[in-house]
Amino acid sequence: MFSWLARIASACWRPVSRYVRMSKDDGGADDEKADPTLQDSLVWCKDLEKHSCGEFSFAVVQANEVLEDQSQVETGRHATFVGVYDGHGGPDASRFICDHLFLHLMRLARERGSMSEDLIKSAFSATEEGFLTLVRRTCGIKPLIAATGSCCLVGVIWQGTLYVANVGDSRAVVGSLGRSNKIVAEQLTRDDNASMEEVRQELRSLHPDDSHIVVMKHGVWRIKGIIQVSRSIGDAYLKKPEFSLDPSFPRFHLAEPIRRPVLTAEPTLSLRTLRPSDKFLIFASDGLWEHLTNQEAVEIVHKNPRAGIARRLLKAALNEAARKREMRYADLKKVEKGIRRFFHDDITVVVIFLDHEMLSQKISVPELSVRGFLDTVGPSNFNILQGIDANARSII
Repeated sequence: MFSWLARIASACWRPVSRYVRMSKDDGGADDEKADPTLQDSLVWCKDLEKHSCGEFSFAVVQANEVLEDQSQVETGRHATFVGVYDGHGGPDASRFICDHLFLHLMRLARERGSMSEDLIKSAFSATEEGFLTLVRRTCGIKPLIAATGSCCLVGVIWQGTLYVANVGDSRAVVGSLGRSNKIVAEQLTRDDNASMEEVRQELRSLHPDDSHIVVMKHGVWRIKGIIQVSRSIGDAYLKKPEFSLDPSFPRFHLAEPIRRPVLTAEPTLSLRTLRPSDKFLIFASDGLWEHLTNQEAVEIVHKNPRAGIARRLLKAALNEAARKREMRYADLKKVEKGIRRFFHDDITVVVIFLDHEMLSQKISVPELSVRGFLDTVGPSNFNILQGIDANARSII
């Protein structure tokens, strides 16, 4: 028998019953008044949907030949889950996370009848172990899967509390009304990136016998001269000696075998009781934050209509990326995937609006699953689990 807490968990996320297609940026299929300058063949978006305590907007732009960002929004009657997974070395790890982490989390929530920071850590750990098992099983025929990894940013809104867990340099930011009704940005995550002095000091303290744990290479701080992020899911070759790559893969070959894991998959976590002054949350991969500050992003969200706001943030970042290369966004849009990576990264943006009357009144909304991914067939199949068997996602 379920405890009363387990029954609460069951009520929050029932089997997902509705899947929504994400639209290409074709001038605004959901908004006939959309600005035509936003059109970009490598942008997909869902301009506005409902979640358990408000509305959300979702957008993705592809830069790599194969999209390495994966993402999802899962909404239940009284809870919302957001995941942004910024892959590197290929899409294997980020796709695996998108397929497994939420399922692990809901299994644990059902078993324990609650939501907690320890439970989220356990879901991360189970996802990491599952992916390392996949690497062990397939590296003989696909050795570079050992060099595939992903940042992982998760947000859970549960009974008026926001849980945020992060490995890597994706970022969550809250926009709150401060004095004089001015919107103020507050970063909820730490960037686990070697460019941060705090991260370099942490790595040196953990590896006092390794003078090359962080080195400057081509003007960029890198761990072992290879990777910038200090936490990830995957990157097996930097965690276990059995996954080391030989000199035929010079980009990932280590001169000396590792004696202890160089990277960790343990997330940093924060917990926040949502306040009436908290108006919205932005979850985004680092591609957005390379071009916009936290404050610039929250001001864009605050000053513009909700519908299409994630796409508007993408446009602001892409305009800035183009400006840095002394070109116009109109010209950048003509650059094909793969080559686009020289101008900007894959970018995922999810904006979660917080309507506090819904939090207090516990108004129910339909269950909804929104996942951003690109399969191997091509961009035309970028969608939101259209037509998937709902029984496959019967969590609790």
